[in-house]
Amino acid sequence: MSALPDAPPPLAPSLPPSLWMRLCRWVIERSGWRLAGELPNVPKLVAIGAPHSSYWDGVWGLMMKSGVGIDIGVMIKREVLNGPFGPIVRRLGMVPIDRKAATDVVGQMIERFHQQDRMWLGIAPEGTRKRVTTWKSGFLRIARGAGVPILPIFFDYPSKTFTLGALFHPTGNDEADMAAIRSMYAPYRGKHRGA
Repeated sequence: MSALPDAPPPLAPSLPPSLWMRLCRWVIERSGWRLAGELPNVPKLVAIGAPHSSYWDGVWGLMMKSGVGIDIGVMIKREVLNGPFGPIVRRLGMVPIDRKAATDVVGQMIERFHQQDRMWLGIAPEGTRKRVTTWKSGFLRIARGAGVPILPIFFDYPSKTFTLGALFHPTGNDEADMAAIRSMYAPYRGKHRGA
């Protein structure tokens, strides 16, 4: 049995079949990682992945999205593009963010959603690999402003599973929404810690 679905849902933004996709599927299936849950059949969403405690989250996450054939633009700090993997990262659909500049990242992402027919945006809500007590609320404000649901993705290293949760629709009460979303992550453990 394959660790990955054969194809993305019809409404999801998808990548064309490629050698890279086949290679990613091959690596995932031989590494023991798997994808649990259903990919939603929606054209737009904000996907949030946690707990984010290692660079390996990004490696496995990129292989997973490529192996499944889903076109997800993942927000990452701009500094990653300046490193040795910059050219590779650019080709994988990363959305560089300058966290030090006084730019309206939330507004820019909402505008991108309004301009696109299909768009899945991936965000690490912790904003860092270190343990934090408060998640950044940008993902919630982007989803609410763009009128799109949130797809919780749970990293669990002990079981080598990326679990897809049910779509969450922001209510407008950011504090209650954040508490509800954070509580979903309690059972899952990243490479170095829980959520």
